[in-house]
Amino acid sequence: MHKKYSFISVSLIALGMVLIFGNNVHAAPTIPIPNVNISIGNSNTPAQYVDNIKLLILLTILTLLPSIIMMMTSFLRIIVVLSFLKNALGTQQTPPTQVLTGLAIFLTIFIMAPTYNAINTNALIPYTNNKISQDQAIEAGSKPLRDFMLKRTTEKDLKLFVDASKIDTTTITKENIPLYVVTPAYIISELKTAFTMGFLLYIPFLVIDLVVASILMSMGMMMLPPVMISLPFKILLFVMVDGWYLIVQSLLVSFK
Repeated sequence: MHKKYSFISVSLIALGMVLIFGNNVHAAPTIPIPNVNISIGNSNTPAQYVDNIKLLILLTILTLLPSIIMMMTSFLRIIVVLSFLKNALGTQQTPPTQVLTGLAIFLTIFIMAPTYNAINTNALIPYTNNKISQDQAIEAGSKPLRDFMLKRTTEKDLKLFVDASKIDTTTITKENIPLYVVTPAYIISELKTAFTMGFLLYIPFLVIDLVVASILMSMGMMMLPPVMISLPFKILLFVMVDGWYLIVQSLLVSFK
């Protein structure tokens, strides 16, 4: 009975507080919600039309941004090389994947800055100022990105997709070759380059693993995992030669 009366008392108190403070809650000022309109058909002036186009382009870029960063920039080579480095060192969780991804993103921004500046100067700014049309902006913006990818794409990989696309090779030049042909060729060329750099990274750490394993075998310590002994030596070697500096320097030089 006591528990029943206690429950009823608490319920009455809560109901009284709602009745007392209910008016204050409803009387609170409402926050105005802005009216967002991205409909192009309702644009009355050229300025409104341009603003709506800007918003649509921004939303489209945000949707495709991960794919653009990963496949059409230097991010692909950098993240693959850093992944090979982590596996070669044998450290499972160090450095974390988020750190390697962040380093790859900032290196990508640094390397791609001239290309992005060219796209902004030749395409985005003139288009937003209504100096060029949309088709001209797309062509002007794709040219720096096309040049960046073509410089790092092998002729063999490019020829593979040119032949597979069955486009007219008599009228195709490096100035007007479609991006849908250049992009896959660039991707496989970058993967080849990244795997080559990863193989070279593996060699010194593989030598340390072989030496440690041979010493343990000769001492009869076959039950002791060689990784436990070789890992400190690999980290020591990497620190002594200033490995992060050499890796980043090699990546930057490879894109020049």
